[in-house]
Amino acid sequence: MKMSLAEIARAVSAQNDVSEYENIDITSVAFDSRKLEDGALFVPLISQNDGHDYIQSAIDNGAAAAFWQKDHGNVPTDFPVIVVDNTLEALQRLSQYYLTKINPKVVAITGSNGKTTTKDMVASVLSTQFNVTKTHANFNNEIGVPMTILDMEPNTEILVIEMGMDRPGQLDFLSHLVEPDIAAITMIGEAHIEFFGTRDKIADAKMEITHGLKEDGIFVYNGDEPLLRSRAEDISFKHSFGLSQENDFYATDIAGSETNTKFKVNKYPDVEFNIPMLGEYNVNNALIAITIGNLYRIHEDNIQKGLANVELTDNRAEWIEGSKHEMILSDVYNSNPTAVKEVVKSFTKDSIDGRRIVVLGDMLELGSKSKAMHESLAEVLDPAEIKSVYLIGSEMKYLYERLSSKYDAQDLHYFAADQLDDLYDELNAEIYEGDQVLLKASHGIHLENLLAKLRD
Repeated sequence: MKMSLAEIARAVSAQNDVSEYENIDITSVAFDSRKLEDGALFVPLISQNDGHDYIQSAIDNGAAAAFWQKDHGNVPTDFPVIVVDNTLEALQRLSQYYLTKINPKVVAITGSNGKTTTKDMVASVLSTQFNVTKTHANFNNEIGVPMTILDMEPNTEILVIEMGMDRPGQLDFLSHLVEPDIAAITMIGEAHIEFFGTRDKIADAKMEITHGLKEDGIFVYNGDEPLLRSRAEDISFKHSFGLSQENDFYATDIAGSETNTKFKVNKYPDVEFNIPMLGEYNVNNALIAITIGNLYRIHEDNIQKGLANVELTDNRAEWIEGSKHEMILSDVYNSNPTAVKEVVKSFTKDSIDGRRIVVLGDMLELGSKSKAMHESLAEVLDPAEIKSVYLIGSEMKYLYERLSSKYDAQDLHYFAADQLDDLYDELNAEIYEGDQVLLKASHGIHLENLLAKLRD
């Protein structure tokens, strides 16, 4: 981006006179005083720490100007600041102004699982014919979405935005902020059920992504999910995807291996698509990309290329070789019961020479249903397919108790959340070349640290 500070001041209704700043150009926006570039606008957000306390750090690291919340004293007099009512709201307002200025098509994606992978797939497909900006990492909340918008290059034609949700009203706000041309929901699972109580209420909250849809906007949804199919009836323009032939876009001839999945789609009967990941759940994610690619008239050859060459955000499900030449399926970013069951099913689908070992950590934010949902994972863990199971975290003790009658004691291991090093010692002693290891947990368990040790 590039805007004069005076233009930014007008966009956010500055509370102070900024006419003298007409010649100051801003080329980026940052809220971390340690991570900004020369020419950046520093936005001091107020959360656990108050960003205003780090203004000198921002100046030392090259900030050209800053927002300043009017209820804070000690307004700098020797450094350009724009005084605003609320710095977060000013950030959001500036992003909305910049979005209108660049005026790309907007694709918004949410869901209980798969939204980051889907974002990557959609962006990869659309990038074959358009200039595309996509959400960086998981910048998908009230701060991350504005930052993604402000990171757009001026030539951006399509903006692919991931939207997260942990409370009612959040997606309503984000949807109205970006006013999507296409809004997509991957699936309804149990993520954040602690805050919502039921899957019905989760579905209602996910549907908020359609609240800001443009008048001719299109809703793309999983038609195999009754909770979405019924709610989609009130949307004028929509396309469904899934594995059932009742959908507008459905997959056929699905065939997977350890590292990729091939399938066909009814709309392109003579084309075989190939994604570099396993599982029918990822076929559903790919169907969203295919549906949106079709809506933007992406040639089928380019849809193929976009899916085959997708660059996935770090820490999504990927195969990694360990130090003992074992293969590790790492999916350590988030977890919920649906996601765990799907990845375990895919993990055990093909025959292997070695043994399968599963490492599962707590699934967070399940509230009063946590015990039952952790116990429910027992149904997909079979000693005939999975030699050993390692469990870590306070909630996983419920699964440990449930599995104690299925697994021999030497093949079932339980650790408290602070015993990751002990887990590594036992796991590493068991692993041999040719084995396959699945790592799956919510990010708060930090299995990425276990992965790093297994790779050393």
